[in-house]
Amino acid sequence: MRVLYSCFFYLLVPLILIRLIWRSIKAPAYRYRWSERFALYNKKFPQNVIWFHAVSVGEAEALFPLAKKVQREFPDTRLLITTTTPTGSARVKAVMQESVEHVYLPYDMPCAVNRFIQCFKPRIAVIMETEIWPNLFACCGKHEIPLYIINARLSEKSANGYQKIPALISPALACVKSIAAQTQDDANRFIAIGAKVETVRMLGNIKFDVDVSSEIVKQGEQLKADLFGGRFVWLIASTHKDEEVIFLEIYKKLKQQIPELLLVIVPRHPERFVEVKKLCEQNQLAVVMRTACEICHQYTDVYLADTMGELKMLYAASDVAFIGGSMVSVGGHNILEAAAVGTPVLFGPYMANFKEIAERVMQQNAAIQCQDESEIISAIIALYADSAYRQSLAEKGKAFIQQNQGAITKIFDMLSQNI
Repeated sequence: MRVLYSCFFYLLVPLILIRLIWRSIKAPAYRYRWSERFALYNKKFPQNVIWFHAVSVGEAEALFPLAKKVQREFPDTRLLITTTTPTGSARVKAVMQESVEHVYLPYDMPCAVNRFIQCFKPRIAVIMETEIWPNLFACCGKHEIPLYIINARLSEKSANGYQKIPALISPALACVKSIAAQTQDDANRFIAIGAKVETVRMLGNIKFDVDVSSEIVKQGEQLKADLFGGRFVWLIASTHKDEEVIFLEIYKKLKQQIPELLLVIVPRHPERFVEVKKLCEQNQLAVVMRTACEICHQYTDVYLADTMGELKMLYAASDVAFIGGSMVSVGGHNILEAAAVGTPVLFGPYMANFKEIAERVMQQNAAIQCQDESEIISAIIALYADSAYRQSLAEKGKAFIQQNQGAITKIFDMLSQNI
């Protein structure tokens, strides 16, 4: 089965390259470093590395505290962090800088995977969340590289898809030494698609171990004081296409009741910064770009964060945060960073990617879920009118985070047995 899969992958290469070119129209970074995607390198890298793979920004952010802990405990061992997207790559370089090696993960073709493994000779391989690559896993098994899937999550939809190809997935999972699932439901789904029961354990979600320094909070508070002029700040984080228009309409309605309201928008993908700016202007809204370093005047409607890596600081500069990707069928995004900063959190109905977290935070009344525009308007007005309510929601959010921390220590203890 894996031979057929590999043949099919090779046939797809022209289409994959065309897709990279297409994506590069809006995100030029996709035009570069193609050789890395085929594990063709023009320099020598350290070997016997500890290798972590994080697909994009969200996985990378969650990984950093664990990676830094490994660096502290094993200072003589070099780390390799791979990503798939340019935005994930940019975050690795910005946060970890020269302290780790970094390349794109090669495509799951035997030749590329073999070159990658031969180049770095990882002593262990650690995959974040849900990445299952049959050839990569088989190569790790062939070279007796201990392979882990950590912070593992698997939606019901994905599990159903994997169950349709057991001849491909079961042998891949047989190469995995251990799967550290976020929840028991995730653990059960991995077992259902072919993972051995004895390899699966529930160790929690490392995203609860979010690191928010006091310096970041101070920077956010200073930003609000310097640029936002005492306005009531409503931040929309990680927005997607067709989602901003929803919030712009809501903003215009809320502005009638909250004249000092300032909308801060943080698009999920940097290639959409210009598009979102034009959308705001088409709605006759005055926009200030983050990179312009300008003060928001009383007539400013939208502060558009056209930067990467500043979301925690922007949460600290806000009175209320709404987590995007949840008003369109994207599946939602991580609410935990906002809660850890101490900002009251709202999110929409589409939270399939964070279903368990959404359910638990709602059980503790530590966030607000809004099903439609009218519920968002009601929630913002209520939070604006009652500072004690805002404070209570923020404190419950922080408590929710603290009650669920500890996964990084458990996962580190598991990995350190083979480092």
